Amino acid sequence: MEVYHTSTVVVDCPDTSHSRAFLDFGPGFYVTTLQDQALKYGVRFTNRGKEAILNIYQLTDDLAKWKIIKFERYDESWLDFVTECRQGRVVGDYDIVIGGIANDKVFRTVDLYFAGDISKEECLRRLIFEETNNQICIRSQKVLNECLTFKSSQRL
Repeated sequence: MEVYHTSTVVVDCPDTSHSRAFLDFGPGFYVTTLQDQALKYGVRFTNRGKEAILNIYQLTDDLAKWKIIKFERYDESWLDFVTECRQGRVVGDYDIVIGGIANDKVFRTVDLYFAGDISKEECLRRLIFEETNNQICIRSQKVLNECLTFKSSQRL
């Protein structure tokens, strides 16, 4: 499957060591199957006067040998996982984590929950109305080396 990663540079040899710790699914290399989502992410860079590069990869379809967790929607298990990861804790020994991204709108709701301004139940009630997008966090360098192939990049 074709996947995308937007950055300020060409990333032809992805690695997990350059990842930040406090992301939705913890440290790893993040890609999406949604090109439009990757393009919109590039606007964050260009709005700050930086260059935006869309990196395009081929991710093997056969990932059966890897330990994967997949979140189908913004539900309690997704919220609990993201809460832990956003606090800097690595949850589980997963090679790959798949699920919705906490974009600005979703994160505003989650942030209210983190701050104690709304309950978990209220947070989940609000998230039901949000359309789930897609992110894949590859946490294992071995998966990157064996399953992800750089195809091309383009300046946005």
